[in-house]
Amino acid sequence: MTAVMYPSLYLQRHSLAENAIRVLRNQDSSPEQFRGAILRLTTLLTLDATRDLPLKQVEIQTPLTSTLAGMLDCRVGIVPILRAGLSMVDPLLSMLPEAEVWHLGYYRDEETLKPVTYYDKLPPNAPVDVAYVLDPMLATGGSACAALENLKKWGVKEIHFLGILAAPEGVKKVAEAFPDVALHICALDEKLNEQGYIVPGLGDAGDRAFNAAAV
Repeated sequence: MTAVMYPSLYLQRHSLAENAIRVLRNQDSSPEQFRGAILRLTTLLTLDATRDLPLKQVEIQTPLTSTLAGMLDCRVGIVPILRAGLSMVDPLLSMLPEAEVWHLGYYRDEETLKPVTYYDKLPPNAPVDVAYVLDPMLATGGSACAALENLKKWGVKEIHFLGILAAPEGVKKVAEAFPDVALHICALDEKLNEQGYIVPGLGDAGDRAFNAAAV
């Protein structure tokens, strides 16, 4: 499938990103090495995805004088898609320590390749202003679309998707269904195989990050 570039797609162009992706693709990388590479890549994605968060000016006192300084002026939600998305949470929390973390869980029906919800605990109160959906792999786009639809129903106005690898099929599905959602991706791979896995890919991100095959 020919890759199409969409206005909402932001590909990470960085030597450190390519070096970390090499670690992820290598079948001989240990779970520790795999998690470390995801952390580094997510840090790079976070810097891009948070670049334009709204600020307000507040007065503070330095050791020498008073001055105005920027302070984040929005409520932020971090939304990992279980299970693999959990491996991407820490870099965002380190830079957004007051962010809320909400979890969404889907598994893929191996016959239809469609997502099946098994965990959905978004709160009934007012939605966050900005949400960051985390999933290392954007394959068919089914789980991503389900998560984005949930957040839209909750009332979130600004949503970003952060992923490590994406297939053209998944990018197309999400970009066309949710053109206002920014897709921050480290690498766009060639295609999906018949089983719905990204090629060349890196295998199952959840299995490799947590050293435990899915049940």
